[in-house]
Amino acid sequence: MSALKKTALTVTAAALVPLLVAGPAAADGNDGKADDKQQPKPPVSMSTVGGALLGKPGTQVNLGPGAPVLPKELSGRSWIVADAESGDVLASHNAHWRLPPASTLKMLFADTLLPRLSKDTVHKVTPDDLKGVGEGSSLVGVKEEHTYSVHDLWLGVFLRSGNDAVHVLSAMNGGVEKSVKDMQQHAEELQALDTRVVSPDGYDAEGQVSSAYDLTLIARSGLQKKDFREYCSTATAKFPGKQEKGKERETFEIQNTNRLMTGAYGVTPYKGIAGVKNGSTTHAGSTFTGVAERNGKVLLVTVMNPDSGEGSAVYKEAARLFDWGFTAAGKVTPVGELVPPKSADTGPSTEPVGAGRDGGGDGQASAPAQAGAAGAGESSGIGIALAVTGGALVTVAAGVFLVNRRWPLPDLVRRRNPRP
Repeated sequence: MSALKKTALTVTAAALVPLLVAGPAAADGNDGKADDKQQPKPPVSMSTVGGALLGKPGTQVNLGPGAPVLPKELSGRSWIVADAESGDVLASHNAHWRLPPASTLKMLFADTLLPRLSKDTVHKVTPDDLKGVGEGSSLVGVKEEHTYSVHDLWLGVFLRSGNDAVHVLSAMNGGVEKSVKDMQQHAEELQALDTRVVSPDGYDAEGQVSSAYDLTLIARSGLQKKDFREYCSTATAKFPGKQEKGKERETFEIQNTNRLMTGAYGVTPYKGIAGVKNGSTTHAGSTFTGVAERNGKVLLVTVMNPDSGEGSAVYKEAARLFDWGFTAAGKVTPVGELVPPKSADTGPSTEPVGAGRDGGGDGQASAPAQAGAAGAGESSGIGIALAVTGGALVTVAAGVFLVNRRWPLPDLVRRRNPRP
């Protein structure tokens, strides 16, 4: 059932945190770890978009009676657990720390360009389309002088984190420079004010940053779109290969790099996982934003740059936070909120959205939650409901923002061993 929520909007500028990037590196779906010789510290003051506590360094959580403590095994420089339906932030750690996002930035790319390009459009790739793809980039295998549908290319973006597919779609949108500008404008519309876009594919670039808060906000917006939900929840697909004259075009299988979905590299598939995007670069380390559902509750979790040294740490830490969040829901006082987009503006204000929320501090965890709850069975999770805020797609008179609107997950949600 829908509920109306009126939110006054006008945000203070996000705290500017200088970030120097030494050089380029690949944006892909493999594990990566930043140099830990000199681990940076979060800024003392960060953006307060979404609430005053979210601008404080360290862990923020308000445990109520019966609430579980946070798991000990959390090493991410920044993370957040939020209710996808209400927008409540259940817990966070350096939520607004501006860090390199790696390929999680592709969520913003998709949320920006998906409505602009018909998925049925077919495009013949030119050499210019692939210019500027960074050395060592993750690729899906797009070839010059071959034709691809926009649908094919989006599969390449979401499943294989293909920078080649991103550049071709950018070319179809008027070029990389225009796409970067469009992405930045969309980020500002979403109030993702920690985000600075330099490269549309998340490839390391000087000054390119986002935050756990922004990536969660962007994912929530993307999940309003049916195609976005279907692409990010697809585990495997066929991708066009070589085309020889007089023969049927070859295809090859591609697999999603989201290990909580596929169970690759020994990671236990997370029950109820439904996307959204992972990434890794030299300077970003591993990053991940995921959405999962359990017993009608839908949570968003983002983890940035864990440094524990544990294999597949970003996925395992995300699973622990999901487990904690599903158990803690209703037993904690939110430390902030995911704000609605500017299109829901109700008028001027002198305070950032949610800035009045306070009353919590550093949460000390004493026991870990069990990571990777029940492994996935055959096509488990198909048909579950994904509750997400209506975002920019649903605004009503007088600036009232519609929340609690439910969008069904598509049949493309898959786990290991899907039914034939």
